Amino acid sequence: MDATAPILQALEKLIAVVAQLRSPEGGCPWDLAQTQQSLIPYVVEEAYEVVHALQGQDQTAIAEELGDLLLQVVLQAQVAQDLGHFNLQQVAEGITAKLIRRHPHVFAEVTVSNAEEVKANWQAIKAEEKGLSPDQPELLSSKLERYNSTLPPLMASSKISQKAAAVGFEWPDIEGVWAKFNEELTEFKQALATTDKEHQQAELGDLLFTLINLARWYKLDASLALHGTNQRFIQRLQLMEKFADRPLDKYNLEALETLWQRAKKQLNQ
Repeated sequence: MDATAPILQALEKLIAVVAQLRSPEGGCPWDLAQTQQSLIPYVVEEAYEVVHALQGQDQTAIAEELGDLLLQVVLQAQVAQDLGHFNLQQVAEGITAKLIRRHPHVFAEVTVSNAEEVKANWQAIKAEEKGLSPDQPELLSSKLERYNSTLPPLMASSKISQKAAAVGFEWPDIEGVWAKFNEELTEFKQALATTDKEHQQAELGDLLFTLINLARWYKLDASLALHGTNQRFIQRLQLMEKFADRPLDKYNLEALETLWQRAKKQLNQ
């Protein structure tokens, strides 16, 4: 028996289940009410839950979360098919053709000797797909705009910082980055002394962007760093709730700080 047969059968069953959920005859009212736009939060949420499972290396959780993400792909394709736009077959054929086209060293006669040559070929093929010649690469600003439009802000800032530095738009040394950080911190404090919320927001953005550049210089991942801080905060809060004999909102600030320090000490042990 073909080893892929059970996989294809499982996918066919999933497609059939989603089609039934979207069927006007006996389908699910919630699924029938969904649109491409209404499902966007679920796509984002499921993608992040996959990342969380991967970071935890819980293989059962990874399989489950990948299933949830796969559901969003199948459901989006079914919604599009119902509207007469495209179907899952076209989605699969499109990505398959793209993979074959962008890997000529595997599926054609091109020879490469290392990963850098693979990357160079990939970029050249992508440029050709966009109607650009190898001598006319995509404008840097276009790439950065795509990151800003499609990625979460923290991740987008990291990519924008990396790509700008790669073309030489960079400080000569780390002291220059620290000077910029202190400059932006001063400007943010000055903005906070005004009542102009738009200006305050802009200066906060400048400060955060410079902090992300500092992280890049020190080869730190800003997204992972913030994720770790969030997790530590939640863990400490969980211990505070465990130590408390009443809801936290019934404590004053001094008592909450005592609980916080107790939780922090236990976790550090």
